[in-house]
Amino acid sequence: MSFKIDLKIFLFLILFYFTNQIETYILILIFAFIHELGHLVCGLALGMKPRKLEIKPYGVSISFKIVPKDYNNKILNGNLLELKKIIVALAGPITNLVIILITLNLNNLNVFYGLQIVYSNLLLFIFNLLPIYPLDGGRILKGVLHIILGKRKSEIYTNYISFSLLIILTLISSILIFYIKNIAIFIAIIFLWVIYIIEDLKFRKRNKIYKLVEKTIEINAN
Repeated sequence: MSFKIDLKIFLFLILFYFTNQIETYILILIFAFIHELGHLVCGLALGMKPRKLEIKPYGVSISFKIVPKDYNNKILNGNLLELKKIIVALAGPITNLVIILITLNLNNLNVFYGLQIVYSNLLLFIFNLLPIYPLDGGRILKGVLHIILGKRKSEIYTNYISFSLLIILTLISSILIFYIKNIAIFIAIIFLWVIYIIEDLKFRKRNKIYKLVEKTIEINAN
């Protein structure tokens, strides 16, 4: 498994330090790491092999190797690989939810730190379950649509839903930023747009290949 760290994380540390939100940001990074451990443990339990671990400004990201055997299982056993991906995607948010429940039931924990832990994990839980690809919610959505509609339609609908939700979130966040004046909301929206644009470019490239293949099949059929 390879390891990579995004140096922009230090810029984020400086930014949140001068906006007096450094403690919240560090807590989110810590619990984002635990969140990814949930993905890792679940993936290993399902027989998947980790490929790359990345420390990014918004947390930690882990990806898994997809071996030919899994593709064969997917074809022969009814989308087994997609079910594995959905379960692994759910494992991260569930880890945050478990931490919240444990924290709420700890009687001797300092109230301030308890609230910070709950707040950080609640943010990660809600944020990651947004149906925007490649967040966990987007991966779950794509996996479910893949099983129901097939690969190409799942990508088209996931891309459309991600874009529509981002427009709605941007409008809501603009109002919140105006009244609350919290830079963290602005950063979160910018981050969501960046990851969406990156995935949208990949989607458009794949879509061109699909269309080229379809045209080739039509020509051969005629």
